[in-house]
Parts: sequence; C-alpha cells; structure tokens
Amino acid sequence: MKVAFHTLGCKVNQYETEAMAGQFRKAGFDVVPEEEAADCYVINSCTVTNIADRKTRQFIRRAKAANPEALVCVTGCYSQVEPETVWNMPEADIVIGTGNKNDLVSMVIQAMESGERIKDVLPYDELRDYRDRGIITSMEGRVRAFIKIEEGCDRFCAYCLIPYARGRVRSRDPEEIVEEARTLIAKGFREIVLTGINTALYGTEDGFKEKFGLKDTDETGIEIIIRMLDEMPGDFRIRLSSLEPTVVDRDYVKRLMKYRKLTPHLHLSIQSGSDHVLRSMGRRYTAEEYLEIVEVLREQDEGYGVTTDIIAGFPGETEEDFRDSLELCGKAEFLKVHAFKYSRRKGTRAWDMEDQVPGPVKNERSERLIAKGEEVRKAFLAKETGRTRTLLAEEAEKGWLTGYTENYVRTYVRCPEGSDPESLIGQFIKVVMRDLYEDGMTAEPVI
Repeated sequence: MKVAFHTLGCKVNQYETEAMAGQFRKAGFDVVPEEEAADCYVINSCTVTNIADRKTRQFIRRAKAANPEALVCVTGCYSQVEPETVWNMPEADIVIGTGNKNDLVSMVIQAMESGERIKDVLPYDELRDYRDRGIITSMEGRVRAFIKIEEGCDRFCAYCLIPYARGRVRSRDPEEIVEEARTLIAKGFREIVLTGINTALYGTEDGFKEKFGLKDTDETGIEIIIRMLDEMPGDFRIRLSSLEPTVVDRDYVKRLMKYRKLTPHLHLSIQSGSDHVLRSMGRRYTAEEYLEIVEVLREQDEGYGVTTDIIAGFPGETEEDFRDSLELCGKAEFLKVHAFKYSRRKGTRAWDMEDQVPGPVKNERSERLIAKGEEVRKAFLAKETGRTRTLLAEEAEKGWLTGYTENYVRTYVRCPEGSDPESLIGQFIKVVMRDLYEDGMTAEPVI
C-alpha cells in the first residue's frame, strides 16, 4: 500500500508529517512523493490565513481527483478548528485534528477494511498532554533536522486561531528531545532546529520541573534544552526556529548567547512597529523593547540574522501606524521580513474589531512592506561582504554548493576544481562572503 503526504504551513507541520510517515513505514506502507499515485493521501493542514484554508480544500479535492479510489485523510490545524467544514467535503474520508495524529495509521487500516468514513477531532479541553509518540530517525533533507519540543500556545493574540487549533502549552520530555537529537546526529545531520507552536513557552507550564525531575537547575524554559544539547559531543549546531518577544526579554535572550553551538540567527516576530497596534493585537511588548532584544543580539555579532513577521492592515491600523512598521524595519536591519496582509479569522478577538482596513489599502500596504523588506535585506547582506562565515553545504548542482551560514544567509560557493560536490554535502566550510546573488550571496572558500 502506498501513502503520500502534502504538508501546508509551519515547521511543526513538517516535523509531524515526518513522524506520521515513519509510523506508516513501520506499518508496512510505502511512502511515495505526492505526485505519485497512492492508495492513501494525507493532507496536513494549516489555518493561519484564509488562503491556507482555501489551499487545504484545494488539495483535498486534488488528491481525490488523482485517485478516486484512494483514502483522503485530513489532519492538522484546519481540520481541528473547522471539522464540520472538512467533514462536509465528500472527498474527505478521514478527518482528525491536531491531538490524535498518532492514531491515523490505525484509522486508515480501519477505514480500508470497513469502507466507512471516520471523523475523530478532540475538543480543545482534551488537548492537554504532549501526545507525539516515538523518536524520529530520519528527515527528508540530508543535513538539517527539525525537532519538535513543544505543543500549544496560551498567548491568544487577537488575530490568531492557532491556540484554538493546538490547545494549551505542553512541553516534551527533555530526555526524549536529547535522545532524538543524538539519534539524528549519529545519522549525519549537522544542524538541529528546535521548533514548536511557540518554542519560547517550552517548560513554562506549572509543574514542568517537578514532572521531569529538573528541580535542581536554575535554568528556565528553553534554556534547559539548549544547555543539554550544547553539552552533547559532536560537530553540529543548534538553531532556534523562533522566539516570541511576548515571552522573552533582552535579559533572557542575553543568557542564551553563552551557548557555543547556538547559531546567531533568530526568527523574532514583531507583527507591527506601532505600539498602538501591538496593544490592540494583545502583544506584550513595545517596539522599543523589541529593538532592545535586537540590540543584545547584534552586540554578540554585528551580522546576527534576525528574521521577522509583520502584518499589514490590522484593524485600526492608521497610515502613521503603518509607517512605524516601515521605520522599525530600517532600525532592526532585518535579514528577512515575512509580510502578511491581515486575514480576518472568525473566532478571534480581531474578527469583531471596528475599523477593519479595506482590502485595497491592505494590498497597497503589503506591497510597500514587501518592498521595504527587500530594501533592508539587501542592506543587511551588503554589510556581510568580506566577513568570514561557516557554510553548511546542503545541495550541489551545476558546480555550485549551496546552503546556509550560521546567521542564516543562503550562500552559493563554486565547487573546488576536481572535487566531488556530493562528498561535500553535510560539511562545514569556512567562507568569505562576497556579492549579492539571487536569494542570498556568493562566497569563496577560505583556503
């Protein structure tokens, strides 16, 4: 039996797809690319925006059209918050939420034997425990591995449905995280990326230290995991997928800087440069406090890579508020700005807010934000020229090695003459950064 996956959304979904694929393999299924004909299609959905919802529905229909006899299974955030909408699609044979993905294999076998549709979505109040099972031993890529450390979020920002889709904060057993990292490193992975719905909330729930026998440590939250991984032997690096300024401040971030394997790159969502809009969003910091965190990071490394998310057109955002966002981009000197138009989500506080920004205004602001993001990206990269960085080679094609530096600049290096490019994949290479090129920079190996 063949099973194919289509994953929408975040790195957590990517991780969970890998976990589900491993479970299907253990059950005797062949995991095939999604372009191939399969007996079962699994769609791991996202619901961050209306566009993500629409894409999920499109892929449900596309999967059934590819093989009308196949089982189409829908899981993830969209099926958690809109189970009836998905269930009412005749193409969906199995509908489950975010809390019981580990049961999908048994549900598929049951559906294949009975020919009946299945819907099993746990209500929000039952999303209590960290339920992922087992340790991932492989990833689709060859050098970078994601490890999920945490589930859920309790921030309830005014625009966001994800807390309703993922439930309350639940942290993974630190020893299991370390064991998974040890397994992946032994298989040749050179970069461990810690990810979660809100990684900054790792270990913040009541009773966490007592539950996992960590009462004797002064460390808190994600610092516990970083320290444990940093102490592991091996030539690898640790990357945080993101931290939330709603949770951490400059002093906490400063404490993290002492860990030598932690890369100088952080995704730190600002969402708006206007304090007025941040308050309306329910974000628990000011633009100045955010910039103080960036300042701490740049004290460690002038080229510390900071990427971010900014929403254009949140309800009540004035032109002056929006200009504050553009101004902050210049002050923070972002490596990458992910620009989003505000997407009105039913069930969030922002749904009922007055002063909804008209669509054409959101479109126009989004375009200006994208342009500003490209401007600051180029300015950031220009300052990297001449700096020595460490490239982790991930791909080799047409005489080029590509990968990311420690500060997350996509980098292109000509393969040394007479070398075997494939043999260099997974190697750390010292390089001198040179020129802007496509989505990153060119570099030369340090000889």
